Amino acid sequence: MKSVHITAPDTTAWVEVDTPVPGPADVLLKIKACGICGSDAMYTHNGGIPPRIGATPLGHEPAAEVVEVGAGVQDIEVGDHVVIDTMAFTDGLLGSGGAQGALSEYVVVKDAQLGRQLKVIPKDVPWEVAALNEPMAVAYHAVNRTNPQPGAKVVVFGAGPIGLGAVLGYRRRGASHIVVVDILPARLEKALQVGADAVINSAEEDIAARLIELHGDGATVFNRGARAGTDIYLDAAGAPSIPPTVAGIAKQGATLGIVAVHKRPVELDFGGILTSELTIVWSMGYPTEIFEVTDDIVENWEKYAVIISDRLPFDRALDALELAKTPGAADKVVVTF
Repeated sequence: MKSVHITAPDTTAWVEVDTPVPGPADVLLKIKACGICGSDAMYTHNGGIPPRIGATPLGHEPAAEVVEVGAGVQDIEVGDHVVIDTMAFTDGLLGSGGAQGALSEYVVVKDAQLGRQLKVIPKDVPWEVAALNEPMAVAYHAVNRTNPQPGAKVVVFGAGPIGLGAVLGYRRRGASHIVVVDILPARLEKALQVGADAVINSAEEDIAARLIELHGDGATVFNRGARAGTDIYLDAAGAPSIPPTVAGIAKQGATLGIVAVHKRPVELDFGGILTSELTIVWSMGYPTEIFEVTDDIVENWEKYAVIISDRLPFDRALDALELAKTPGAADKVVVTF
């Protein structure tokens, strides 16, 4: 079968591999859609992931159909549509250094258990929307890490897939007002479509002044200056200016969550942060959230579909990877089979 692998630094290629054969405890999946993640470009630039440098299968945002079920597997049937916990495979992380990747025609789930690696979804959910399950779990874990309380006022930096998923997650957690900050008007329009209450174009507007207008004045005698009444800031963009910007405008007791990948060190004024007692939390992966987001995607798939910007067929998977890594060319690319 055809599969996309990293074969050298900055190089991906089609590779012919054996179609996996399921055993009695396994399930064979036919991949129907797979999203492209920013980390795919990072993996590719590095030449792969140890111990599979030069031979790393790609694809970790899949949706699939069950086509074969081992005799010992319970509660899973041929024809089921499923979303997948790519971190729960026993042969390594699917598409992130494991033996298999979801930019392949078939994937085998060894020692398959419903609720562990797989969750069945209704058949009316479009495949490309179902493939958002994995990145939406990443976004929801970031939301959970910032511990929003009902009525929280939130700012999300970055209106890419994770930022938009966080908007939806904060709304589910009871946030009262959500602002999205970006520099691209089309992305800001998408943020409003998925449920943001307001947007800020940081290339044209003063962030602090606008947030004070939207969230109130959070300045105190110990925390003077332009301090917004925002409770939570989430960095889903990774721009080096974001953490120091937040540190300079945060009210006392605010929280900054970092889910974006920062490729360079960021300098912060700890003396200034001391007076605000800003809490900084970090977020990676989805320890529990992978199937917590599924029901919301099922119930509101039309809203989640807005996140997808480009759909390319499997025979153009290499083009999809190139498109996704080109700055400004696409927001969310999904390969369909």
